[in-house]
Amino acid sequence: MRGLLLFFLLNIIIQSSAQDKRDYWEAYLAQYDKGVGSILVNMSLKENAPILEFPFLLSARVKINHCSAEGLPEQDGWDNLYKISDKIKAEIDSHIPSIAPGVFTYQCWRTDYYYIRDTTGVRQQLTTVFKDFFPDQEYKIEFRSDSSWAAYLTFLYPNEETLEYISNEKVLSQLMESGDKLIKARKIDHWLYFKTETGRSKFIIYATEQGFKVESQENGQNKERNFSLRLSRTDKVDIKSISAITLQLKRKARQYGGDYDGWETFVIKE
Repeated sequence: MRGLLLFFLLNIIIQSSAQDKRDYWEAYLAQYDKGVGSILVNMSLKENAPILEFPFLLSARVKINHCSAEGLPEQDGWDNLYKISDKIKAEIDSHIPSIAPGVFTYQCWRTDYYYIRDTTGVRQQLTTVFKDFFPDQEYKIEFRSDSSWAAYLTFLYPNEETLEYISNEKVLSQLMESGDKLIKARKIDHWLYFKTETGRSKFIIYATEQGFKVESQENGQNKERNFSLRLSRTDKVDIKSISAITLQLKRKARQYGGDYDGWETFVIKE
């Protein structure tokens, strides 16, 4: 079972040749029953998932020969894993249409997932690949029916909390690139949009009780985001602190028919 997100896989190397450059991928680390695992997930598939023409899930698992104490590849082990992944993808694509939803690395095993239309002959094709190109590699090839794409939607795709961490990490990365050590608390502005003025008013009551200051309110022409709101409060900006704040604002805004649209702050250099 996936637990609380630990931190982001900032230094993972994504082999672009093995992925569709038109797709949008994210990488993150999470805590599981036996330790840390990493997921590389194709975020672009979410809007159209499940794709019913691809009802079968192929799992190609390979043993990581150079493995850290955490169960993840050591730096010198990535190249071989990329070569194997590229070869597997090339073999699959040469025989059947496929969609790659993601990769899971955990407990010294790396699993490449593919949704495919038909399983006929695939095991034999991949077995030949390992026999011819990676004869000493330990591996497992598994298939299962997954027409609902549960593996993608409930396992690989990040949950709400993880998505919030991913979004906030991008803002924090920009601050750090500008020389901010993220130590000092500072004023943070938050933007929200509501479908109704009543919903916005009720949310303001909640926000002011939590110490937020209303900076501005505007009425626009967009029916779904007609009533905007900008709040501010002085808070810490480390990933754990800011994510707890934004996640709570997002969930509370949803109760009143609103959407949380993000935050910004200024750089503090030591």
